[in-house]
Amino acid sequence: MKQNKYDDKAFFAAYEKMPRSVKGLAGAGEWHVLKALLPDMRGKAVLDLGCGFGWHCRYAREQQARSVVGVDLSEKMLEKAREKTNDPFISYLNMAIEDIDFPRAQFDVVISSLAFHYIKSFRPICKNVYDCLKAEGTVVFSVEHPIFTSRHQQDWCYDDQGNRQHWPVDHYQSEGMRETSFLTEQVIKYHRTLSTYINDLIEAGFRINAVKEPTPSEDMSALSQEMKDEWRRPMFLIISAQKPKL
Repeated sequence: MKQNKYDDKAFFAAYEKMPRSVKGLAGAGEWHVLKALLPDMRGKAVLDLGCGFGWHCRYAREQQARSVVGVDLSEKMLEKAREKTNDPFISYLNMAIEDIDFPRAQFDVVISSLAFHYIKSFRPICKNVYDCLKAEGTVVFSVEHPIFTSRHQQDWCYDDQGNRQHWPVDHYQSEGMRETSFLTEQVIKYHRTLSTYINDLIEAGFRINAVKEPTPSEDMSALSQEMKDEWRRPMFLIISAQKPKL
């Protein structure tokens, strides 16, 4: 199932107002962790899967990447990305991540931010990414943490006064579709365990470099109680993996 909520007018309007949409990478609470895992991109060919507004594509070029390809299923996302981009070495492709079919060993680095949990099967993505990476190439991606995605109702438990009591986890081992509320719509996500993310990468041939469960930076934690609460449970999972030298 290839889900494209972002081309819905009301949904996209709500997404545009999110801090990470307005402020870019500086508005993403996990960015400081993902950024630290990115390899040196000078002179490298970079692929961004689920590129959205193109923030990571433009960052890669700021880091002197030779060329960047951004892929996204949403035409509205890519329209906004092109508006914000004035660089002949960044190109955007309108396609589903499941449909990528790049030549073998085309890229040095693959990035994906908060996209893979919308895809039903992770294993084929691992194989496709492995195939399009050069030897010693790196993939760095973030997803919503399995603790966050385990239930359909992805929310806190509250007391009678509306205070957050705890984050519930249930049906963790039951992988598959979760229908949950996000912004103005019901959306489909796919829950998989932490071990599935790691083992699918290993089975595809990758070597795991790092596994991170990021917390907001101190500056971002000071902005609101909501950000402080991100220390109480992991919301994101970030993995860095490398294709071995052949």
